[in-house]
Amino acid sequence: MKRALTLLSFGIALALASAPLLASGNADNGKTKAAACFACHGTDGNAVDPQYPRLAGQYNEYIQQSLHEYKDGRRNNPIMKGFAGTLSDQDIEDLAAYFSSMPTKMDTLKGHVQGD
Repeated sequence: MKRALTLLSFGIALALASAPLLASGNADNGKTKAAACFACHGTDGNAVDPQYPRLAGQYNEYIQQSLHEYKDGRRNNPIMKGFAGTLSDQDIEDLAAYFSSMPTKMDTLKGHVQGD
């Protein structure tokens, strides 16, 4: 019985640890779906205009959370709500996988940080 519980515990731990891997998006599909994002966030995910966030290299989970919050109204931005409102959960995972895999230009934040 003790051995069965140990194996079951390991199984549950493995399932929980691998869940994010199974739910991860496809960056290639995300690149295709990102066309609407490029106008504001740049074709390389490094927006030039400081009013738009840089998405390249951002944490995958943060991008997903942000898009879900725009979609359900927890973040109030009419433009992003319009874009995010049309996205499925898989679209969001794919976009997050794409932008988080891109190289960032965070060393060039001049004009992108409040107070510059």
